[in-house]
Amino acid sequence: MKTRPAKHFLLASDFDQTLSFNDSGSELSELLGVTNFEQKVAGLSASHLVQQGGELAYLIRHDPEFRGVRREHLIEAGKRVRLKQGLPAFVEFLERGIDGNQFSFYVVSAAPREVVVSALEGIVPAEHIYGTELDYDPHSGEVRSINRVRAGYGKVAILDELGQRLAITTDRVIYVGDGSSDIHVMLHVNNGDGFTIAVSENRQLARIAQSTVLSDNASSVLVPVLDQVLGLKPGEIRSALESTGLVLDDWQRDRTDRVLIREWAPLATAV
Repeated sequence: MKTRPAKHFLLASDFDQTLSFNDSGSELSELLGVTNFEQKVAGLSASHLVQQGGELAYLIRHDPEFRGVRREHLIEAGKRVRLKQGLPAFVEFLERGIDGNQFSFYVVSAAPREVVVSALEGIVPAEHIYGTELDYDPHSGEVRSINRVRAGYGKVAILDELGQRLAITTDRVIYVGDGSSDIHVMLHVNNGDGFTIAVSENRQLARIAQSTVLSDNASSVLVPVLDQVLGLKPGEIRSALESTGLVLDDWQRDRTDRVLIREWAPLATAV
């Protein structure tokens, strides 16, 4: 690979259906025996009562069926979330960096922080995870208030805070998300000349994200990062991925990248 000036990037990602296959709210609902979670969320979205992404926090605080939620419920829900394939290899790749380029990886989610920390235990350090912060009654242990909701502009505030703390300029910020709740933060990143990646075919998001990647493997977002941010050639991208035990089986290159990545059997077994 050619030597290029080394840079430090902030790569931030949403959690639900971005790093995972399912929604943490659905897992919590199943745990509590709530059967109409999707309808409740749709109703809140239609009423515009809360900002998109903050529906679960609102339900936990105000819906009778979610009354009594405790920290242990959120931790258990996190353990039930099904993560996308290749996530440990993805985090390892970012920690190692490439060609001297560094990546600081953070997860910024509207889901309760306890859920995300539990789901990503052993993969992403808890101090690199930002989620909705809840306050608990010291006697009953139940949620009694919401301190901060990390949705919409809440995510924007976190990215700005991280950029200042890490001394990373706005043009070296990369954000990965999947839904309408990520629109504000993607517009913000784009405005700062950063790079945005959508991992779903959400029509609103597709018009805003600079790249869309459709894959069941979390490491797939590395392809547009290596291609469009670092400017690596296809052969260099394959070599870079293989250095972390990832094989680029298929890459239908377009504004929407359809990527098939698998892990080498020995490494996949070890993980």
